[in-house]
Amino acid sequence: MATTSHLPSKILIFGATGAIGKYITDAILSAEALATQQISIFTSAVTVSNPGKQALLSSWESQGLSVITGNLNDAGDIEKAYDGIDTVISCLGRDVLASQIELLTLAEKSKDVQWFFLSEYGTDIEYDESSKTEKPHQNKLRVREFIRANIHRVECTYLVTGPYIDMFLTLLPGSEEAGGFDVESKRAVVIESGDDKVGFTTMLDVGKLVVAALRHPSASKGKILKVQSFVTTPNAILREFEKQTGVKWKVDHTTNQRLRELELENWDTDSPTATRITLRRIWAEGGTLYEKTDNEILGVVSSDMESLAAVVKRAVEGRGYQGKQPSLYYKQETGTQGT
Repeated sequence: MATTSHLPSKILIFGATGAIGKYITDAILSAEALATQQISIFTSAVTVSNPGKQALLSSWESQGLSVITGNLNDAGDIEKAYDGIDTVISCLGRDVLASQIELLTLAEKSKDVQWFFLSEYGTDIEYDESSKTEKPHQNKLRVREFIRANIHRVECTYLVTGPYIDMFLTLLPGSEEAGGFDVESKRAVVIESGDDKVGFTTMLDVGKLVVAALRHPSASKGKILKVQSFVTTPNAILREFEKQTGVKWKVDHTTNQRLRELELENWDTDSPTATRITLRRIWAEGGTLYEKTDNEILGVVSSDMESLAAVVKRAVEGRGYQGKQPSLYYKQETGTQGT
């Protein structure tokens, strides 16, 4: 049962039109169980005028969402956007994660902001002792350190989802050895035997889980929540692809040693793929596995989450990552108005 006291009433979202932000914003707009009076997004004038974003923004506005246009680096714009807002949800992308420090500083100074969701959806940056040296984690670690030292009034929530399986179901162009699947060529690349377990969350489920956290403030505020859709193996994913396509796939294997070599090669050349290779290496080494997740304390059970078959089906039908916009199929896929 959802907690009914102190539910958010006015939500502001940063990074709403980004890769994961679309799913989170769409889930919040679709969640009838949230007693929100106002849902707004903060975005740039460039985004608002982008023809590729206008259909999405128009769809959201027709559902009652307000669009606030401003500069993420302008303190005055942020202060104005915070007026009357009690809950802030950051979905900012990896390149601008450090800007959350200023957003948090202004939230702490504001008279209204009470709750702040960090853009932590993804790989656990404090999984074990080795996590602190991983290059992709550094900006998130800086933000966590800043919060622990400086943020005292605003309650912060970290929703750690592990890898998005939608993105895992692709091969990295030029770095196919890092693992993944290609529907068109019916080819899979798996690390080692392919039997090592990985905890995944679908991008649709990330949105559901954010809504669940919003509906359970007593269980969520001030917490680092570890959540997942399911745990599976690359070989199980391969079998599901073969089942749904009706053909045997070509399978290549990459050793952990080769994966580490590929990782170093990409960092040495400043390749934009380096981060994604490091993350795939972390996943292959077990950095997504927990004895127990926090799904249950958010009122989420396994049947609420998407299945492996569902996400593979989208990929086979060309509706996976970088496919159809989530708001165009969210209700059809979930059969619900929010978790």
